[in-house]
Parts: sequence; structure tokens; C-alpha cells
Amino acid sequence: MAMAGEIFRRSFPETIDQVRDDSSSSSELHVLAVDDSLVDRKVIERLLKISSCKVTAVESGTRALQYLGLDGERASVGFNGLKVNLIMTDYSMPGMTGYELLKKIKESSVLREIPVVVMSSENILTRIDRCLEEGAEDFLLKPVKLDDVKRLKDFIMKGDGKDGGETRIHKRKRQDDYASLSSPSPFPACDPSSPLMRSSSPSVRSSKRAKLRNKD
Repeated sequence: MAMAGEIFRRSFPETIDQVRDDSSSSSELHVLAVDDSLVDRKVIERLLKISSCKVTAVESGTRALQYLGLDGERASVGFNGLKVNLIMTDYSMPGMTGYELLKKIKESSVLREIPVVVMSSENILTRIDRCLEEGAEDFLLKPVKLDDVKRLKDFIMKGDGKDGGETRIHKRKRQDDYASLSSPSPFPACDPSSPLMRSSSPSVRSSKRAKLRNKD
């Protein structure tokens, strides 16, 4: 068991300094993944690595702020040596939610330009809308798929954000998509060609009155 524990510690560094050593290359897209679930962290880490992204995975919003140098205690780490291109965070986490982490990042003059994507297993429209309004680049429903990761990578690598209008339209469309998923219409669709619709059509009623007058 001691041997296994040592192998695990070597495979998954715990200190900021070790993470920095593993993040020396600047040619790849570097993603900071934040999730309190070990299983979900491993899933998103795997998907990102399949997409040729460099990944730093941490278990909490507090740990993410520590890594980024925003917690006040480890600010000496320095963000310039930790080039992060994208932050993906779970919404529901103990201590600090993904929404609270998002707010802190967007309040930072140094980090606010980093795209933040929020993930959740719950499709709650008010939650989605709040995150997008606060500045989240996107809101993904779990389980996150490989296509989601590839789309995000393409989005970031193409340098999207040059046109703020396009970004706002993209976010608005995502909100509308989630709204349609979570708020199905309570009324059945009406077929204009149905007998019921035809009988109530003004043009049909007008035509019937004309025929009656001709008979008279």
C-alpha cells in the first residue's frame, strides 16, 4: 500500500511548484480544470488530453485561486509563469461554487480575459443565465463530451473574442437553447391544415358567406 501511495503521489503532483514544472511548454492550449469530484476531474482531464491540451486539474475553487495567485497567500507564484488559456469549473462545489470562482476571476484585472466555462449536471436555467451574464464563455451540461472540448479548443485557438458582438450573440443563443430544453411549451403544436384550423379561418368563413348570398 505504501508503494501504491508513493506512485499515486508521483503521478499527481500536489504542490504549485510541481505543477508549474509540468506546465513548461507554451505551445499547447493550457486548461485549468476545477472539480471537487475525482471521477469528473479524471474524465475532463482525459478528454482534454485526447484533444492535445495541457491540463492542470485541481479539486476546489480555493485551490484554483491559489494556483492562479489570487488567494493573497501564494500570490508570489506569479501568473506570468502559469500561462492558462481556459478555465473549466464545476458549478456545485463545497466551500466556493463555480459561480463564485467565476466572479473572482472576472474581477481580476490580470485574469479577467481568460475564458471561463462552467459545467453542471443540473439544467437550471436561472443558474445558466447568471453564469453567462457574469462573463462565462459557455455553460456545459455534464457529462461533458469530446465534441464539447474540441469545440472549445477551436474557439480559443482561433482567438475568438475579437468581436464582442459575436461573443454576446453566441452566449444569447446558448441561453435560448437551454431555455427551450428546460421549458417545453405546455400547448400542443397546431396544424394549419387541420379541419379545426380551417373552420376557424376568416377567409374560409368569408367564402361560405359569399356562396350563401349567390344561392339567394
